Amino acid sequence: MADELVRDFLLGFIKLHILYHARKEPIFGQEFKKELKRHGYDISFGTLYPVFHKLERNGYLKVEEKNVRGKIRKYYSITRKGVNALKHSKAKAKELFDELFET
Repeated sequence: MADELVRDFLLGFIKLHILYHARKEPIFGQEFKKELKRHGYDISFGTLYPVFHKLERNGYLKVEEKNVRGKIRKYYSITRKGVNALKHSKAKAKELFDELFET
């Protein structure tokens, strides 16, 4: 049970991370997986891509396909809905983290 709860928390953090980076610049799966690894998240593409797809399906990301050296690569960018969700979530996360780490 605790492992499942921690996994849910971490997936939430990953979603915020995706929206944050997609606001800065278009992102794609392979490069973003490296970014997550840099932060200690070692997730499979089988976990990452469904998160991208769900965020796109729900209107938080938009996708643009580009041909890169003969292969189609999907680049994800944030939408207005995603910006609003990120802004709201950042405020809530700050409030929570301030409380969690108060002395």
